[in-house]
Amino acid sequence: MSGTQSAAGDEPPTQQVAADLATVVGRLSRRLRTASPDSLLTPTQRTVLARLESEGAGTTAALARGEYVRPQSMRLTLGALEEQGFVAREPDPNDGRQSVVSITDSGRATLDAVRAAKHGWLTQALTEELDAAERRTLSEATALLERLVRK
Repeated sequence: MSGTQSAAGDEPPTQQVAADLATVVGRLSRRLRTASPDSLLTPTQRTVLARLESEGAGTTAALARGEYVRPQSMRLTLGALEEQGFVAREPDPNDGRQSVVSITDSGRATLDAVRAAKHGWLTQALTEELDAAERRTLSEATALLERLVRK
């Protein structure tokens, strides 16, 4: 990290901690994306499949709002996923002008494979690079990060 502490034991400036944390989390995220290079999913496709898996079926408009993208962009993403057989469309029972998209078994299996590759890489890295005490520290830091993202 930046090592901007003024003396041993002094608390680092909060702004520096925030900057360092954002940088490391971004790098970790990019590294995890490369852990499954054979994946048929782009990061956006993976996120949409994960949302469909966790929240259930949704309309294109609802998915676009949830991912903070334009409906046109979401239509392209869903089209690519549908072409690969990872999502299926059905008429919206509440509004015949729309369709509802849901994840298929094939989409679930692909998402599981992507997650397994990422978790496998991270497990190996944690085992090879950190000792037991460092892994405990990281576990504690993970709980703190979870608290931050829930805020």
